[in-house]
Amino acid sequence: MKVLYAVQGTGNGHMSRAREVLPHLEELCDLEVAVTGTQSDVDLPHKPEHALAGLSFSFGKKGGISYIDTLKNLRPIKFLKDLKNFPIEDYDLVINDFEPVTAWAAKRKGVPSVAMSHQASFLSENTPRPDKQSKFAEFIMRNFAPTTEQVGFHYKEYDTFIKTPLVRSEVRALLPEDKGHFTVYLPAYGDDRMIELLNAIPGKEFEVFSKHARCEYESENVRIKPIENAGYLESLRTCSGLLTGGGFEAPSEALYLGKRLLVIPMSNQYEQLCNAEALKEFGVPVLQSLSRESLPVIAEWVQSGLAQRIDYPDQTAEIVEEVIHRHENPNNRNAFSGVSLPKVVHDVD
Repeated sequence: MKVLYAVQGTGNGHMSRAREVLPHLEELCDLEVAVTGTQSDVDLPHKPEHALAGLSFSFGKKGGISYIDTLKNLRPIKFLKDLKNFPIEDYDLVINDFEPVTAWAAKRKGVPSVAMSHQASFLSENTPRPDKQSKFAEFIMRNFAPTTEQVGFHYKEYDTFIKTPLVRSEVRALLPEDKGHFTVYLPAYGDDRMIELLNAIPGKEFEVFSKHARCEYESENVRIKPIENAGYLESLRTCSGLLTGGGFEAPSEALYLGKRLLVIPMSNQYEQLCNAEALKEFGVPVLQSLSRESLPVIAEWVQSGLAQRIDYPDQTAEIVEEVIHRHENPNNRNAFSGVSLPKVVHDVD
């Protein structure tokens, strides 16, 4: 069976999940890969056969999306050409991680497609949302990359088709320690702003992984580092806690490792606001922005914040095999068997 795995390349979450899924797919099928977007710092183990313009956003430096850069990078004519000309009929199945070109091409041509993404979890009304919901954002999440079947990922199994996070094997292999520093990954903020505010919290060291830095440097208690996987993993392994945005994968990894967690969702990024609501159920503190007004909360968190470890089971192989085997035999496309909710192993003092 010939399978296309299509992944959104904006941010690191989609690509990190792809690194886990691809090796299993390569063992089970004739595989090709398509990627859209340019904002990821993660390489794939399988060189993509298709590089697409797609539709994606660019990170800003003030806590949100850079609309100017996003508009500059939009290539609507290329998107429509890719949609029209993509050879989707060459594939028996498309597995899609929120990638719009191949999703719409498969829909137009009637090719079976399965969403395997965090965004798919928002097709359930049970998935947490903020009190003030955005009809426009809900419409986008439901229609950006339509598929015929869905496997969603979230912090809990809020519905029958939702699974717990596919925590990276690299993270599962880590032996957590606490060496006293705090890891920071806030890609929507500029370095100067983070330095100014974190310098105001003396007595604690912060290791900031920056999308904007070209080299490593220090400013008082803040060390700025370019994003690099091995360095980030070691910092996460040995930190007291993670200060990060409202994305999905980074908080999942912190919960799995039993690290303190504080999140600052990107402004006006509805998916991250939804994630923040879900994290509140775990007792995770949430800030609206990185600002002087937020400093007392951050200072209290680094001094006395609590953490819990959640033992997310390793289901990657099981999920991939079930998708492939079900589509190898179209007469046996039954729903997924249930997987029990993750359990909180213990609170971490």
